[in-house]
Amino acid sequence: MAAMADTWEFLQLRGLAAADERAQEFTGTLVIHKIGSSEPVESVTIRFKRSMLTELHETIGRLLARSTGLKKK
Repeated sequence: MAAMADTWEFLQLRGLAAADERAQEFTGTLVIHKIGSSEPVESVTIRFKRSMLTELHETIGRLLARSTGLKKK
């Protein structure tokens, strides 16, 4: 029987930065916590490609636009 995957809560993305404005890669720290765990929050250094950040920006933008909590002015 396969084990169930852990569920993590995304808490924060700290210090996302790049060497210059034309960079294709960005680094930062992902702050996460395992749901249901009494263990402390974990920090993981991550690297994002520009293409992934662009995709994430578009996806989150669409999600927030459909959200009932946000109304266009």
